[in-house]
Amino acid sequence: MLLTPYRETLALPKIPSLLVVATLARIPIAAAAVVLTLHVVTDLGRGYGAAGLVGAAATIGGSFGAPVMGRLIDRRGLRLVLVLTTVAEVIYWLVAQALPYWALLPVAVVGGFLALPAFSVARQSIAALTPESHRLPAFALDSITTEISFMAGPALGVLIATTAGPRVAMLTIAGGILLSGIGLWLLNPPTRAAHEAPVTSGERVPRRSWLKPRFVAILAVTMAATLVLAGTDVAVVAVLRESGEVHWTGLVLSLWAFCSLVGGFAYGTIRRGLPAVALFAPMAVLTIPVGLGGDHWWLLALLLIPAGALCAPTITASSTEISRMIPAAARGEAMGLHNSALTVGVALGGPLAGLAIDSKGAAWGFAAVGAVGVLVALAVLPAELRHRRSTALLESTATATPVAAEAEPLAATGPVAATEPVPAHAERLPADPEPVNGLVKHS
Repeated sequence: MLLTPYRETLALPKIPSLLVVATLARIPIAAAAVVLTLHVVTDLGRGYGAAGLVGAAATIGGSFGAPVMGRLIDRRGLRLVLVLTTVAEVIYWLVAQALPYWALLPVAVVGGFLALPAFSVARQSIAALTPESHRLPAFALDSITTEISFMAGPALGVLIATTAGPRVAMLTIAGGILLSGIGLWLLNPPTRAAHEAPVTSGERVPRRSWLKPRFVAILAVTMAATLVLAGTDVAVVAVLRESGEVHWTGLVLSLWAFCSLVGGFAYGTIRRGLPAVALFAPMAVLTIPVGLGGDHWWLLALLLIPAGALCAPTITASSTEISRMIPAAARGEAMGLHNSALTVGVALGGPLAGLAIDSKGAAWGFAAVGAVGVLVALAVLPAELRHRRSTALLESTATATPVAAEAEPLAATGPVAATEPVPAHAERLPADPEPVNGLVKHS
């Protein structure tokens, strides 16, 4: 049945509670960008460019901080990092609302660096709690709940900021982060599976054993995916504003997000996942012509459906692939790098689309981010093809080996002696091995 993969995944211990707590914890984080923008523009009297600089400062800090916090989780455990980041981020939001603009910029970098790692912790715990057969639906659920958080968070942030003021909204975020950190601390989701070495074992895995070209390629696809998403956000607003239909913006973006939810749900039901680049490449291509529907909001919404349906599946596929190729002792750092790729893409997508819109016109925002996505997909395709060839070679070798073993006892009799058994070294053909849980395994 269609829902069977989800039923089986949600029946696993701690998965439902993890998804609920992670969804709630992400809501104040999702509201942060829009509330910070409204604070800079409204309370500090600056322009949107100045607000964008503050957002960029927080993004830069978060991009460097996520893998550092992940490595700290790998070395010291989750609860220590939760206490550190919860206290630091609550202080940041309490202080930030009272700072002048010149002081807010450097403080935003520190706040981003020490941000609560709710996103990467959820993915790390999913990898620890689920067997490989259930990773796909589990990460699909994670993508779906993330979409829900990003639909609720900014809307709540704008509501509070426009009714009570941006400073009150910032204090509300501080309270939300505090509750989120406490909730994750009490839940204390495992970051290692039962059969994996615990954090207390002190197991160390050198980066060179997992930081390989294919891992970097998946990070590049992840970054490009959120670049396309962020650029599409900006381009939708610009196109509808140009056509005099800006009041339909909320509906168009909501329909786009809903298509992503449906796509993510459908992808989680398939038995075997696809490579992230195989999902992202058509998503990028289908984004390029979306601007042609700019004269009518309903046509723009229709053109967004195909690309939108591939958004959540692409992020799900990248998370699933990383969880399979990374050893448990480095999972936190790897998921932190994955989170950094997500945030860097978001930071780059808006400015790139804005540059194209200002120089060529509103519809070119879609074309610009889609074209960059296509270029990234083409750049990482060789790494994926090499991996596929290596996997196919390994599988063919494994199939041929039993035949050789059966022929070997007959080697001294009759004509069969002319048939040479498969050489022993054929079982060790190089196939770009990826370490999993400290052992070498080919995915």
